[in-house]
Amino acid sequence: MKLSFRKLGVALVAAAVLTGAAACSSSTPAATTAATASASSTPAPTGTIVVFAAASLKATFTSLATSFEAANPGTTITTNFAGSSDLVTQITGGAPADVFASADTANMTKLTGAAPSLITGTPVNFATNVLEIAVPPGNPANVKTFQDLGNSSIKTVICAPAVPCGAATAKIEKSTGVTIPAVSEESSVTDVLGKVSSGEADAGLVYVTDVTGAGTSVQGVTFPESSSAVNTYPIGEVSSSKNPALAEAFIAYVTGTDGQAVLKAAGFGAP
Repeated sequence: MKLSFRKLGVALVAAAVLTGAAACSSSTPAATTAATASASSTPAPTGTIVVFAAASLKATFTSLATSFEAANPGTTITTNFAGSSDLVTQITGGAPADVFASADTANMTKLTGAAPSLITGTPVNFATNVLEIAVPPGNPANVKTFQDLGNSSIKTVICAPAVPCGAATAKIEKSTGVTIPAVSEESSVTDVLGKVSSGEADAGLVYVTDVTGAGTSVQGVTFPESSSAVNTYPIGEVSSSKNPALAEAFIAYVTGTDGQAVLKAAGFGAP
C-alpha cells in the first residue's frame, strides 16, 4: 500500500515523538539515581580539630563542641579559650588552630589582613554582645550607673584595651566622657569576672553573657550607654588547618540553627 506524501510525514513525526518519549522515560530514573548517589556520597566529617575561641565564648562553645561530637561520631573538638588578641598572637606564631572565633572584627581582621591571609575565605559573623557591670552579690559598693565607675572609691576592674571587651569599654568612656580609674586591666573578660566574683573588686565591666553564665556568683547592673559599643563576633577557618572539612562542618554548626539556638539562650544577640 502506498501512503500519500502528507500521510507519510505525519507518520514520521509520530515515530519521532514516541522515540523521544521513550528516551526521556528511560533517562530520568538514571539521572535521579546519579544525583542521589552524589548527595549520599558526601563523606561525614571525621578526625580532630582545635578551636581557638574568645574567653566570653567558653560556656557556649564547650556546649556546642560536646553536642557536635554527639551528632558526628568519630569527631573530636578540642577548645582553647583566651582573650581574642592573645589568640591572634598564638595563631600568628604558628599555633595549631583550625578554627578561630573572635569577640570582635578588629582581631579577626589582623588575621585576614596578613599577607597571605591566615584565614580561608571570608569569616562569618555569628553573634553580638554588649557590656554589663558585674558586682558582687548584694552590690556592697552600691553601683547603679556607668557614671558611678568614675568614682575612685569604687574598685573597678576592666579589660585591657587590646581585648575586645576593653575596646568596648574605651568606646563607652569616650561617648560618655567618664574615665574609669581602674584598679587593674585584665587580658580576658573571664579574669575580670573572677576578680568580681571573688570579692577582690567592687565592680567589673564584662559582657551580658558573662553575668548570665556566672549565676548567683555576681549581680548585673545594666546601663543604656552599652548600646554605643556592640561587639560583633566572627568565625573563620584557619588557613593552615589540617582538617578543613571538619573545620567547615563545625563553623556551619555554629552558624546554623542549632548553634544559634545555644547562643541565643546564653544571651548573645543575633549577628
